[in-house]
Amino acid sequence: MIYNFNLGIGWASSGVEYAQSYRAKVLRNIKKEAKFIFTDMFPRDNLIDMTRNIGFEDDEIIWLYTFFTDYVPEEVTYTLNDLKATLTQDIVHYERDGKIGRMDFAGDNNFYRVYFVDAKNDFVHRVEMVAEGKLIRKDYFMSGRVFSEYYAPFDGRAHMYHRRFFNRDGSLAYEEINDDGDVMYKFPDRLICSKEEFIGYMTEKMALTADDIVIIDRTTGQGQAILENVNDAKVGIIIHADHFSEGATDDDYILWNNYYEYAFGMHDLISFYVTATDDQNKLLVEQFKKYMGAKPNVVTIPVGALTELKKPTENRKPHSFITASRLATEKHVDWLVDAVVEAHKFIPDITLDIYGKGGAEKELQAQIKRLSADSYIRLMGQHDLTDVYTKYEAYLSGSTSEGFGLTLMEAIGSGLPIIGFDVRYGNKNFIDHGKNGYKLPYTVGMSKQIRQKNMVDAIKKLFMEDDLEAMHEHSYKKAEKYLASEVEAKWKKLIETI
Repeated sequence: MIYNFNLGIGWASSGVEYAQSYRAKVLRNIKKEAKFIFTDMFPRDNLIDMTRNIGFEDDEIIWLYTFFTDYVPEEVTYTLNDLKATLTQDIVHYERDGKIGRMDFAGDNNFYRVYFVDAKNDFVHRVEMVAEGKLIRKDYFMSGRVFSEYYAPFDGRAHMYHRRFFNRDGSLAYEEINDDGDVMYKFPDRLICSKEEFIGYMTEKMALTADDIVIIDRTTGQGQAILENVNDAKVGIIIHADHFSEGATDDDYILWNNYYEYAFGMHDLISFYVTATDDQNKLLVEQFKKYMGAKPNVVTIPVGALTELKKPTENRKPHSFITASRLATEKHVDWLVDAVVEAHKFIPDITLDIYGKGGAEKELQAQIKRLSADSYIRLMGQHDLTDVYTKYEAYLSGSTSEGFGLTLMEAIGSGLPIIGFDVRYGNKNFIDHGKNGYKLPYTVGMSKQIRQKNMVDAIKKLFMEDDLEAMHEHSYKKAEKYLASEVEAKWKKLIETI
C-alpha cells in the first residue's frame, strides 16, 4: 500500500492537493493501491466533498480524526428529519435562509443554528446549540454524529474546550481536551499529549511493513511523528516548492526551506525524494553533496500528467489570455491586471479571464473596477479547466515561485504559449523563450515600472508580431513528455525498484 500524508485541503486548494489528485489517478492507472491521509481538522466543510471536488475517490481518503472510530470519510446523509427525531423539546419557530436554518425553543434565547451542506437539500453538516444566548455545543454529521465540540464563555467569546468523537452506534471512541490550542487526546487505554504524538499514534496503529510506501507531501508538524512510527516502510518526500532561500545561502551555509529542512536532515531515513523538474533535481543533488556530504536518491517525476493533448474544436478567441491559480497575493494576479490594462491601449480587443478562488479575490475585483477594466478582465471563479484552455490564445502568469506549475503544464497541453517571469522552476521548464512564449527578467525589488513594461512589451510582441500558430505547435510538442503514459512509467519504475 502507498500512504500519502498531507495536512489540509480546501475549496481553493493549493498545488499540493492538485498534485496529489494527479498522483491518485496515476497510481490507479498503474494498479498501485494508494490512500491519501489528511491530518487537519475540518470544522467548516465535509472532507469528502472537498476531496471529490478535485478528483479523489472516496475509498482513497483517510482522515486522522475518524481513523480511531468506525466512521470513514463519507458524504453527509444526515437529514433535518434525523435531527428533529433527536429533539426532546418542541420547536417554537423554524426558518431557513439558504444554507442556514434556525430552530427556536421555549425560554430565553434558546435555539439551534443548522448548517446545511447546500441551499437546496436537507442534509445537515453541523448544528450549533445556543442556550440563553451562549454557544454551548456544536455537533458535526456525516451519516450520523461524528463528533461534538463543547464551549464555555471566556473573555467575551465562546471558548472551545472539549471534543468527543463517536462510533456509528453513538458510543464514545476518544476525546480531545483543548486549552486554547494545546491539546490532549484521551483513549480508554492511553493519554496522548500533543497533536504530533496523535499523528504518530495513528501511524503506529497502521502497522506498516516493508511492503508499504509512505509518501509525505507536507512534513510540518507531523514529519517526525510519522518517521518514528513507519517501521520498515519506505519513505519518500515530495518537494513541491523551491527548497532553499537563495538570498540566505553562501558557499559555507545553505538555508533550506523550513518545510523541507527536517526531511533533508533525516536523509538517512528517506528512501527517495521527488522533484518535479530536472533542474531542481540537479541543484538539490549538488547542494546535498556540497553542504551535507550526502548523496540521496532524488528522482524527477512531474507532479501532474496529461491524459491527452487538447486541440480546439472552434477558433480560439483572438487576443485572449487565461490565467488560473489560487487568488493569493504571492501569485501576483494584480500585476497581470495592471499589465493587461496597459496593453489594452494598444490592443483594444485584448481580454484576460482569471480562474480560481482565494483571499485576494475582493481586492482584485476592486482593482478591476477601479481601472474600468471589467468589460475585458473577468474573475471566473473555480472551474474544471480541462476543456477551457483551448478557447484562449495564450496564458499569462505572475507567479515568482513555482516548484512545477500544474496550470502551466495544462496550458501547454492545450497548445498555449506562456508569458511569465524567468524564475525557478515552472516557467523555465515550460517556456522556450521566443518559441512558445517569453520569460521575463525578474529580481526581488524590481520596480513596478520596469516589471510592467517588460510584460506589456511581451504581450504586444506576442499578439501583434508573432506567429501564434507556430507557438501553439511548439507548446504541444513540449507537452508530450507530460502525457500520462510517460509519468505513469516513471512512478511504476520508482515503486518497483526502491
